[in-house]
Amino acid sequence: MFFLFASIVYSQEIPPIEIFTPQDYGAEDQNWAITQSENNFIYVANNLGLLEYNGATWQLYKSPNNDILRSVRSAGNKVYSGGYMDFGYWMKDQYGKLIYQSLSTNREFKIKEDEQFWGIIDIDGFVLFQSFETIYIYDITNDSFKLIHSDDRINKIFKVNESIYFQKANIGLFKIVNGKEQLISSVLELKDNEIINIYAVDDGLLLQTKENGIYKYNEQLVKKWNTSANKILSEVSVYSAKKLSDGSFILGTISNGIVRLSSSGDVITRIDQSYGLSNNTVLSIEEDNYGNVWLGLDNGINVLNLSSPFKVYVDKQGILGTIYCSAKNNGYLYLGTNQGLFYKRFDADSKFKFIPSTEGQVWVLTVVDGILLCGHDSGTFTVGNDNTADFLSFEKGTWTIKPISSDMLLQGTYKGLSILEKKNGSWKYRNKIDGFNISSRYVELSNNNDILVSHEYKGVYRILTDSNYREVSSYEKLNVSQGAKSGLLKYNGNVFYIYEDGFYKYDIGTQGFQKDSLLSAAFPKQDYLSGKLVIDSQKNRLWGFTKDRVIFIEPGELSSLPDISSIPISSEIRKSKPGYENILHITKDEYLIGSTEGYVIINLDKLKEEPKEIVLNGIEYSSRHDNFSQLSLSESSQRIELNYKRNSLKFSYSITDFDKMSLSEYQYRLKGIYDNWSKWSTNSSVAFENLPHGEYQLEVRGRTSGVITKNRIEYSFIIQKPWYLKPLAIMAYIVLVLMLISLIQVLNKRHYKRQKQKLIENKERELELEQLESQKQIIQFKNENLQMDIENKNRELGTATMNLVKRNELLNDIKVELTKAKTIDDTKNVIRLINRNLNNTSDWKLFEEAFNNVDKDFMRRVKSLHPAITPNDLRLCAYLRLNLSSKEIAPLLNISHKSVEVKRYRLRKKMGLDHEQSLTDYILEL
Repeated sequence: MFFLFASIVYSQEIPPIEIFTPQDYGAEDQNWAITQSENNFIYVANNLGLLEYNGATWQLYKSPNNDILRSVRSAGNKVYSGGYMDFGYWMKDQYGKLIYQSLSTNREFKIKEDEQFWGIIDIDGFVLFQSFETIYIYDITNDSFKLIHSDDRINKIFKVNESIYFQKANIGLFKIVNGKEQLISSVLELKDNEIINIYAVDDGLLLQTKENGIYKYNEQLVKKWNTSANKILSEVSVYSAKKLSDGSFILGTISNGIVRLSSSGDVITRIDQSYGLSNNTVLSIEEDNYGNVWLGLDNGINVLNLSSPFKVYVDKQGILGTIYCSAKNNGYLYLGTNQGLFYKRFDADSKFKFIPSTEGQVWVLTVVDGILLCGHDSGTFTVGNDNTADFLSFEKGTWTIKPISSDMLLQGTYKGLSILEKKNGSWKYRNKIDGFNISSRYVELSNNNDILVSHEYKGVYRILTDSNYREVSSYEKLNVSQGAKSGLLKYNGNVFYIYEDGFYKYDIGTQGFQKDSLLSAAFPKQDYLSGKLVIDSQKNRLWGFTKDRVIFIEPGELSSLPDISSIPISSEIRKSKPGYENILHITKDEYLIGSTEGYVIINLDKLKEEPKEIVLNGIEYSSRHDNFSQLSLSESSQRIELNYKRNSLKFSYSITDFDKMSLSEYQYRLKGIYDNWSKWSTNSSVAFENLPHGEYQLEVRGRTSGVITKNRIEYSFIIQKPWYLKPLAIMAYIVLVLMLISLIQVLNKRHYKRQKQKLIENKERELELEQLESQKQIIQFKNENLQMDIENKNRELGTATMNLVKRNELLNDIKVELTKAKTIDDTKNVIRLINRNLNNTSDWKLFEEAFNNVDKDFMRRVKSLHPAITPNDLRLCAYLRLNLSSKEIAPLLNISHKSVEVKRYRLRKKMGLDHEQSLTDYILEL
């Protein structure tokens, strides 16, 4: 059922249609009138007010009384508009914004209740405003009005050459002569039929009626204009109409879209919502200065690019699918898609029909000796003159078909290579080439039995077969990088390989690829999209595709270098499937490019693009925290100066290019900070924030379809220095700096003086500390010396004491021994001498002196505490102070041990010591 339905797909190539929805232009649905100003801006009377389109952005100016605008007309530097009980004009102010001035207030006439103005015409210094009851003739020079009243409804007003016509319902056709109405015909045809427009022709006037076609008026004679379009015109209701500059007519209908008639009245094309219009109700029509036709619809605004070098066929129903290849054969156009194979008569707007048995993916279409071969996912078909398909090869997936000789073809398939052979005038499948099973989408013969195969993920293979192409003798992978979306094609005897790194040519001698710098430059890496290449054998052109362009290469006429041309049509507009782009030469200058939505036809002869003009639309400035404010455009030719706080600027600009298939791009540089041109961008504004003070010049240029605009915007401005950088401030800074230097010097002197005093004080303190430390060290040294003296004296005292003890012991021992002698007389003198030595007071004095050196206060303390003690007692105390035992003391006192104990006892009593208290401890503690 699907493919049965597909057979009714109607084919019509139409001009590109640019669509603007209410969301795009920011107003309501209905658009009642359209006009173009001197600077090529478009103005539209909308339910919500006046719309302005500069080629980049829409701007809505609400009507003064917030009512519907019904009419609009540009004349001179003014845009006239009419609406509900008011009419007037709009003018640009110094900021580039429209300001409205009413012409109907404070006049000698009064607007009737609920009166609306549906038509505006300008002629020779006059502007006419038409309502259903009155025509107001405004004299621009004198700012005065003449009025033509009518009791009958005035449907429309028409300007034909330099004459003004209007129709009164049920009365007839009138002409305005010297400011007054003049009836020129009241025939029945003009009473009963509402006239939509009047066209001038060589032999009279053509009167376009609403529902009864076109009448011809000539010298009071009115008759039906007999054309092939009469039947169609009788079936539609015309609401708006326009004669175009090429002599053809555009008729806008109430429910059937538009009908375009030739100058002779034949139907050229019909376009309605099914062919791409936003809506079938056409309220207004206007042709712009570039040959585009603007349609004000009941829901949106459409632009027909009638002068475009492109025509499009849109598969609205999705029956065809994505087009992968196309071919022309025997007067038919064939489209290979992912849905199958379709065809139609080439020279007629006939229906595309589906060829049975070709359901599924079609990869390639090749015409060989008048026979169409179809490479398909299921295999290979031949398509006969009766447009039926017959299986030729059941080997799955035929990518490509290449000629080897007049009776042999090479196929690249999912599983390698195979051969088709012509026998008895018919192509037959012969064999698969054994020994190579890699998918072979791109296949070329570099020489006999020498085949190159490119696989985008595996690389390029060189395959040698036997002489009869039945098996592979050998194959090798060539030393060239593989790349996604790469391609391989033979052109003018050379095999080319292309991937994102460039264009390479195969050298049979070295059996390798060499980069071609000239062709590589045509496919820059940043714009690379696909390696798919297509040959146009009729024109000997090689076609390729990048992101922004379609490129074709052909042999140079005056040199061996190829000529490289490009068509600026981006991949977004082409809508081809990347890697599967296709192009077909269909007529002398026309080519068909398949897409995911149908196809595009390019007429190379119409590609010559005239440079357009770029316009500065607005300048805004702001400080860091403020909103943007407008700057005057009237001063754009002068160098303006801005306060340093207002150092953020935004510039808006546009090119009045309304072609759907072309792209408007802009480039700027800000001399004084950015001296190099920016990258091309579709942004129609640029903002600079927080610019430093200085002199600047903004330059902006544009391009459409690759053609640079004939002018460039130049705007010079100065960001003033901040007050703190101006001369007076700088002088103040110098004075302040000098004062500051003086102050710093004074403060430094004071500081240095304080520091010096502080250093002196610190030095003195350090000296004092050093002196104290020295004194401390001296005292320490003295103490150490004193301690050493004491220790020495103690040693001397100890030594003296021990010497006395030992001497006395020795003397006593001698004395004892002498007493044992038998002759007393002999020993008495010796004993007497010994006793004299034992009782020698000089020894005691020597001991006492040494003792006092060590413990000089001891004797004094003992005497002060115990006055009753005797010198002998003091002597005993000294020995006890030295912690000598009674046994050691006895020899020193020359008494017995027992006598020492007695002396000790007596001493205790003199000192008043308790029985439990130790005499030695007491003396040691004194």
